[in-house]
Amino acid sequence: MSSTMQAMVCEQPGQPLVARALARPEPGPGQVRIDVAACGVCRTDLHLVDGELPDAKLPVIPGHEIVGRVAAHGPGVDTPAIGTRVGIPWLGVACGHCRYCTSGRENLCAEARFTGYQLDGGYADCAIADARFALPLPPRYDDLHAAPLLCAGLIGYRAYAAAGDARTLGLYGFGAAAHLIAQVALAQGRTVYAFTRPGDAEAQRFARELGVSWAGGSDEKPPSALDAALIFAPAGGLVPVALAATARGGTVVCAGIHMSDIPAFPYRLLWGERSLRSVANLTRADGAAFMALADAVPLAVHVQPFPLSLANEALDRLRAGAVSGAAVLTPGG
Repeated sequence: MSSTMQAMVCEQPGQPLVARALARPEPGPGQVRIDVAACGVCRTDLHLVDGELPDAKLPVIPGHEIVGRVAAHGPGVDTPAIGTRVGIPWLGVACGHCRYCTSGRENLCAEARFTGYQLDGGYADCAIADARFALPLPPRYDDLHAAPLLCAGLIGYRAYAAAGDARTLGLYGFGAAAHLIAQVALAQGRTVYAFTRPGDAEAQRFARELGVSWAGGSDEKPPSALDAALIFAPAGGLVPVALAATARGGTVVCAGIHMSDIPAFPYRLLWGERSLRSVANLTRADGAAFMALADAVPLAVHVQPFPLSLANEALDRLRAGAVSGAAVLTPGG
């Protein structure tokens, strides 16, 4: 085995990732080393590279939708077994003893550390992870198509759960997360409307192909009022738009880790017992619940693969809104 690994590294926000040959890391106590087979490209990676997230570890290897196989154990680890396929998500580790961790809300732990942000991630041919946070993956999805489940799927699922029993659901920003959660909602008999960038006929066509009842620009009114809106696009200006489209008693969920400033809006948009909330990160319980759901409801995961060396191109295409479904890096080529 080579003593080095290939990685795409964020050395300075606002600059392209840099290809580096780095020493192959060894797992410490409680850790495993993963041979990376695929790593999804998430909008959060874009926020990191563009300098929109504070307190990043620099230099850092991005990537938190990691699919791979356990290649080595650190001290004290015997599971997952060597050779087991696992997924490594955004939540890399939490303290385990604060009031959030002990009440099923480890996603809010102040000492949590996140993969590809404060811990090196999967834009590489191997990665180190806390063994306790490695998730089993449904075997029905191959490596390429399992990768987007680990953030687009998981954060989409947490946002969807926050919408409660909403029967008519609006999805603002029809990208990696929305294209997965739309299929879950449709399988559960809900009505789904897709909102895209104004004039994005390709994204609207894609949404209709997946079975949504209506697709249009975010500047358009849906056919009927929404029971809930999930905002996946990082545009704060969509908050008052979504509130205006949501029925009394409905919920607007902001699903991203970063969003541009929300403009002032009249109180009448919130009045009528509408709720506005965010979701933050994910828990291991979210991971287990969503992977069980993805096993029971076969999802058509649309991916555009890129070799690891073209990570910057994948990010540029995501920034331009030119990715249909999810971009996924394949370190093995």
